[in-house]
Amino acid sequence: MKMKQGVSVAVLIAAATLLAPVYGPAVRAQAPARPANPGLSVDTGASAARGQAAAQSSDDVESIQRSVMTAYRLVEKNFADPVSSEKVFYSGAIPGMLRTLDPHSNFVDPKEYSEMQRKMHAQYFGVGMEIFMDGVHVVVIRPFPGSPAWKADLRRGDTISAVDGKDTKGLDSGAVADMLRGPRGTNVRVSVKREGVPDAISVEVTRDAIETSLVDAFWLQPGIAYLNISSFEAQNVSRDVEANMARLGEANVKGMILDLRENPGGLVSEAVNVAGRFLKDGVIVVSHHGRAEAEQVFRAKGVAAAQKYPIVVLVNERSASAAEIVSGALQDHDRAWIMGATTFGKGLVQAQFPLHEGAALLLTIAHYYTPSGRLIQRDYSHSSFYDYYTHHGETQPTQDIKATDSGRKVYGGGGVAPDEKYPSHVYSLFERRTLYNLAFMHFGNTYWGAAKPSLPANWQPNSDTVERFRAYLKTTSIPFTDEEFNANADFVKRELRYELYYRAFDKNTAERSRWAEDPEALKAVDSLPKAQALLDTVQRVLAGVGTRG
Repeated sequence: MKMKQGVSVAVLIAAATLLAPVYGPAVRAQAPARPANPGLSVDTGASAARGQAAAQSSDDVESIQRSVMTAYRLVEKNFADPVSSEKVFYSGAIPGMLRTLDPHSNFVDPKEYSEMQRKMHAQYFGVGMEIFMDGVHVVVIRPFPGSPAWKADLRRGDTISAVDGKDTKGLDSGAVADMLRGPRGTNVRVSVKREGVPDAISVEVTRDAIETSLVDAFWLQPGIAYLNISSFEAQNVSRDVEANMARLGEANVKGMILDLRENPGGLVSEAVNVAGRFLKDGVIVVSHHGRAEAEQVFRAKGVAAAQKYPIVVLVNERSASAAEIVSGALQDHDRAWIMGATTFGKGLVQAQFPLHEGAALLLTIAHYYTPSGRLIQRDYSHSSFYDYYTHHGETQPTQDIKATDSGRKVYGGGGVAPDEKYPSHVYSLFERRTLYNLAFMHFGNTYWGAAKPSLPANWQPNSDTVERFRAYLKTTSIPFTDEEFNANADFVKRELRYELYYRAFDKNTAERSRWAEDPEALKAVDSLPKAQALLDTVQRVLAGVGTRG
């Protein structure tokens, strides 16, 4: 990358970041129209003052730019080692300046921005598998069902040793993913090492269009639909919700569990579409406004079949942003019963500003508010960003009091508080050690070895499988006692079933088996009558006073 040619641009951007409320929106704003009679409407004194302020602001930016460039030249000339201008500005100056603003404004380099765009579009050309770093090795998490990688019998746990003959040693998963992607219809040779197979396996895979999904739905119980949305980062989330509900047959739904636990958020448009389908047409889903942004109000486009059944929404401390838009809107309109733990409390809107050479600025331009007017954003002004990200779920602030459609009190300024608390699971030391060290995944590599994974429907791990895992665990460096193992026997069985289902079937089948026995999900089913009572109450109230518009 020819970074030095763009250094002055980067410095100007970095300086403008400090003054973002002044300069950022000006990139998109149009000049205001001249008044019909300037002599009657213009305060010349005020105009002069504004002109002086603008000139002063411009001088400030130029001064900052000169100071930054002077500092950079001194570093480049005198630092003990060679200096990468890309590292100085992309990893240092610009992110450092953004951290003085708020916890969520961010700078992404060209590679990161390209990956963000790929995830947003949820489609690319490649072999169709998810990979990650397991220590120093690039390992397959899963081939997507029906993808070229799936058809080539690449498997979960395979270690990618070469791509088109190039050794992957020393490469990270991002670099290997770039090698696997390419034009549709082209071939790529993938070499993997597999437990139980002495020699590397090499297969030629034809790249194709790959579309990913963040949505799954199934019948948790007869008439009870379970809808899981893991993120709102892709443009196909709301479309996939519609497709899943059509597959189930929404007319047959008597109640729904909407799982937004661990959902970090994503696109506002997708959150509005998903929440809106469950609400009456035209009601407010969310609004946002900032100092330099005009207020925008997003309204529901209701789906008739989605108006008739009760909903329990599951959330936890890691449900954030777009997930809070959905849960907050459904709570404010009394359309759903919220269960779990208070959500993260991220109510800031970031706009994408593409920059020089493919980088981008993700800049906070506004706050968003639920239909009742609640600000979901937690206060971060009196703590470090580290504390902000790692300490949440504290006592809900009570100063910002609002009301739902039926008159229930709700509070702003600290995430979405559940209607019914259900504490998140606290992991034991044994659980943390085995999960952190990927013990179940590594055991799965040995379970079938070279044989193709296969299990009967409704399979459960028996005592022989559990003891086989215990014996395997003793060959690792993970410390544990037999007493600890026995005390965590139920956890071991659940994780073994999940891991081996993942391999014998696919990710969705493994996750459905877990959700079907999830104590919180089963408790949510028991709470569906509360959601129905809430829906009945608000319908009676609104019949007399009308819906919040």
